[in-house]
Amino acid sequence: MLHDILLVVVGLIIGIVVGFLISRHITKKYMKKNPPINEEMIKALMTQMGRKPSQKQVNQMMKSMQKYM
Repeated sequence: MLHDILLVVVGLIIGIVVGFLISRHITKKYMKKNPPINEEMIKALMTQMGRKPSQKQVNQMMKSMQKYM
């Protein structure tokens, strides 16, 4: 009886960990393929803030965004 409960609990924990790792991998792959923000969006945001963005600034922003993905 106790042995069966222990097996269920261990199986559940292993399932949760494996599910988390798989979903994390799939999400990272999707975000890399379809980034949520691109250069045009950065240019539009900087223009709305009243700044004229240079290509160097846009590249720096893109690099910093990719760092966290």
